[in-house]
Amino acid sequence: MIKLFTAITGAMRRGYNAFWRLVRILSEPFMAALTWAATAITIGTLVFIVGFILVKGIPYIKPSLFSLTYNSNNVSLMPAMISTVIMTVLSLLITAPLGIFSAIFLVEYARRGNRIIGVIRMTTETLSGIPSIVYGLFGMLFFVTFLGWGFSVLAGAFTLSIMILPLIMRSSEEALKAVPDTYREGSFGLGAGKLRTVFRIILPSAMPGIMAGIILSIGRIVGETAALIYTAGTVAQIPTDPMQSARTLSVHMYALSSEGLHTNEGYATAVVLLLVVVLINTVSAKLAKRIGGIV
Repeated sequence: MIKLFTAITGAMRRGYNAFWRLVRILSEPFMAALTWAATAITIGTLVFIVGFILVKGIPYIKPSLFSLTYNSNNVSLMPAMISTVIMTVLSLLITAPLGIFSAIFLVEYARRGNRIIGVIRMTTETLSGIPSIVYGLFGMLFFVTFLGWGFSVLAGAFTLSIMILPLIMRSSEEALKAVPDTYREGSFGLGAGKLRTVFRIILPSAMPGIMAGIILSIGRIVGETAALIYTAGTVAQIPTDPMQSARTLSVHMYALSSEGLHTNEGYATAVVLLLVVVLINTVSAKLAKRIGGIV
C-alpha cells in the first residue's frame, strides 16, 4: 500500500513538473506574440488617427485660413496660432521656474522623512488628477471674477500654470534623483558649495529629463480646451495686451466644430495643430539633447 501511494505521489509530482515545464516553454513565444500584438495595435491606432485627420483636413487647407484677420468668411486660424504660442510661452514662464526650484528643494535641501514633504508630494499627485474642467471653473471664479481680470490671456495662462505645475514638479524631481550621487560627492570633494553643485553639476545633468516634462506640459497646454473657454474666452483676434481675450488652436477647432458651419475648416485646423505639436516637440527634444551634450 505504501509503495502504491509512493508511486502515485511520484507520478503526480512528475506530471506537475512536466506541466510547468511545458507552460514555461510555451509562455515565452506567447508573451512575445502578445507584446508584438500590443505594439501593432498601438502603432495602428496612432496611424489611423493621424491618417484620418490628414485625409479629412488637408484638402481644406487654403491661404485664407492663414489670414491675419479673422472673419466669418475665411475663419482664419492665424490669430489662434499666435495666441497659442503666446499662451504656451507665458504659461511656461510662470510655471517652469517654480516647478524646477520646487523639485530642487524637495531633492537637494529637504530632509528625508519630513512630513511636510510627504504632504507636498501628496498634494502634487492630487492636483495632477483633477479634471481640466475643474481648473477652468476655479480660474473663472478666482482669476476672471474675484481678481477682476475678465476673460483674458493672463487668466488663461495662470490657470494652465496651475494645471501643469504637478507635471513639471514630478518630472524634474525624478530627473534630479536620477543624477548619480558620485557627481555630488565629486563636486563637494573639489571644494564646491551646495548652491554651485546644484546649478553647475546636478541641474545641467538632469536637464534632459526636465525638458521631457516641459515637452509634455507644452502638449497639454496646446491641447487644452475646457479650462481656456472659462478663462481666456473665445475671441478670435491677435492679443496685443495680456488682459485681452483670445482663443488657442484647440479652442478655435472646438468653436468651428460646435457651430456646425465650418466643420471642414475645423479638420484643417486639426492638421495645423498636429503639425505645431510635432514641431514644438522636435525642437524641444533637440534642445534637450544639446543641453545634455554640453555637460
